[in-house]
Amino acid sequence: MATTIIPFGPQHPVLPEPVHLDLVVEDEKVVEARPSIGFIHRGLERLAEKKEYQEFVYVAERICGICSFIHGQTYCQAIEEIMKIPVPPRAQYLRTIWGELSRLHSHLLWLGLMADGMGFESLFMHAWRIREKVLNIIEATTGGRVIFGSCKIGGVRRDIDPDTMKTLLAQIDDINKDMHEIVNVFLSDRSVKARLVGVGTLTKDEAYDLGCVGPMLRASGVSQDMRSLGYAAFNEIKVEPIVRTAGDSYARCEVRCGELFQSVNIIRQAAAKIPPGEIAVKVTGKPTGESITRTEQPRGEVVYYVKANGAMNLQRFRVRTPTFANLPALLKVLQGCDLADVPMLVLTIDPCISCTER
Repeated sequence: MATTIIPFGPQHPVLPEPVHLDLVVEDEKVVEARPSIGFIHRGLERLAEKKEYQEFVYVAERICGICSFIHGQTYCQAIEEIMKIPVPPRAQYLRTIWGELSRLHSHLLWLGLMADGMGFESLFMHAWRIREKVLNIIEATTGGRVIFGSCKIGGVRRDIDPDTMKTLLAQIDDINKDMHEIVNVFLSDRSVKARLVGVGTLTKDEAYDLGCVGPMLRASGVSQDMRSLGYAAFNEIKVEPIVRTAGDSYARCEVRCGELFQSVNIIRQAAAKIPPGEIAVKVTGKPTGESITRTEQPRGEVVYYVKANGAMNLQRFRVRTPTFANLPALLKVLQGCDLADVPMLVLTIDPCISCTER
């Protein structure tokens, strides 16, 4: 049988960001996928040696727009661990609320893109309509919509007053109701199931051995969520990982849809338990030492390594992003799939290439 190499990306109608795959195809079956990344490399890790460690929070947030807050939070946690800074409890709860709002807006963005990739235009518009409500909450509480700019070393820059918190919860209830409507449509629609059920199956052992993270891992039956480590306020908030066992594209969608409602529940818990007090402590001195910090981004576990030698600039900064961790699994599920299923399989890992390339 003749073998053909078909280029997929970096420009493709279904791709939100530029990733290139050389697909080795026999007839209509993909036998191998060869990735090529690096189209938007920005050298952000190198900037750590030129920007003061306090300023670098803004750079960390710009590693990825969609996951911006959690990137900034993870960096702050790494510096706070090195400098042994006691972050006020109220700031920890505020970080938790904003982190889950970030997860909501990321998952709703993904749901819309997934629907668009299948030609489900009305669902795409509805998903992004609801996402707009989440962005409005973020704007009202932080001043930003995608880049929050509210996290800093030692706490947060902004507070949420009781009246704003009450309004936030009312809006969250409205968003929750809207999400139930579109998620029920998405998960029960016959055309969606025809495209996703049994496609791109990844077994539990394969997901674990290939180093998958986030929904990609939990959809294959592995109950692993970095929020269980107890960072921010998660040591006082109940979080049960959303797990499915089928390991196919549909299961990955089920996990993300389940996490939409999980985030709403976490925000409600945090709003009910948030204590009064300061939102930041004064930070003096310069960091000396190294730290590894892990948090749960919308796409999965992100790992930050920070090394400082007592100067105003960091000596070393390294990030392992969830999309990078999930790329080996993507190449695995692409082997043997139909050529027409490639766009759906790429979208089911919720790729964030700007995160991956930095």
